[in-house]
Amino acid sequence: MTTIRIGVIGTGVMGTDHVETISKSIARAEVRAVADIDVGRAEAVAARIPGAKALSSAEALIESAEIDAVIIASSNPTHGPYTLASIAAGKPVLCEKPLAETAAECEQILRAEETAGTRLVQIGFMRRYDPGYVELRARVASGEIGAPLLAHCVHRNVSVPPLWTSEDIVLTSAVHEIDVMPWVFGREVVNVNWFSPMPNAPGVRRDPQVAILELEGGALIFIELFMAANYGYEIRCEIVGEKGTIELAPVARTVSRSDLRVQVDLAADWRPRFAEAYRRELQSWVNAILAWNSGDLNNVSGPVHGPDAWDGYRAAVIAEALVASMSSGGPVRVESLAIPGLYQQGRS
Repeated sequence: MTTIRIGVIGTGVMGTDHVETISKSIARAEVRAVADIDVGRAEAVAARIPGAKALSSAEALIESAEIDAVIIASSNPTHGPYTLASIAAGKPVLCEKPLAETAAECEQILRAEETAGTRLVQIGFMRRYDPGYVELRARVASGEIGAPLLAHCVHRNVSVPPLWTSEDIVLTSAVHEIDVMPWVFGREVVNVNWFSPMPNAPGVRRDPQVAILELEGGALIFIELFMAANYGYEIRCEIVGEKGTIELAPVARTVSRSDLRVQVDLAADWRPRFAEAYRRELQSWVNAILAWNSGDLNNVSGPVHGPDAWDGYRAAVIAEALVASMSSGGPVRVESLAIPGLYQQGRS
């Protein structure tokens, strides 16, 4: 197999972006099919890609003999069922976060992979491929700032859909920091605590929020989540160590000075900020599938060289602990999670 034939489920913002990135920037891969609950939208996306077609359903796409691997970028409630269907079909799958709506559903996916005897699922935690976060992790590991003690994280959006709840902010947005910061520090989360300056009123989304993660050894991660910041999309991260600090540099390409002002343009959403991360994520995924198909990766590790189903499960457990803290108004302990044998090999 010299080219991976990919099917994309969901042709909203994220799915369409994946289709375009694969078509323009990913070597040895092509989009052969798309599927969406909005058939007209799927047909419009397929019409822009030579050789691609819109299929009648996600199930038809997963089962198609013309599809080698599946990307799931549909609505959150569909992630678990479509991932399980892909495992049953023996096809590698890249599922956008969250892996499933609950930790219990994520456990079902872990069990399905254990039964299959192969890790087939990669989760779309693209920050692990972002050059800034990759360097941040490497420099922390080098010891140049001594032992890392604190992290200050900011995650701000222009807006989110009106129906988003306080819990959605944790389950859908905070999961990025929940995944990437333990990866940067190389430690697991043991306790969480949640706060908000907004009043707790029925039907009112509490935004902004602050989440505090305590890692093994006592290091603390402070995460500000502001989903209706209005002014632009912005991600910040600073690691404070015993001997210094390291932070993500601003990503604006230019700074203008005129009319007694200094101005930096901000992105409207996550796509410009993490475009290179998504490209690297997709190319790494395709390369791993090709290596697996050629026998260069063993069957247990499977075609996964990045965040896997267990990482998705861990993020769901921690997110649910934060939601419990939101409800109780106090800290919540995260019980130690054993890594099943299937997930101990080939982890990045």
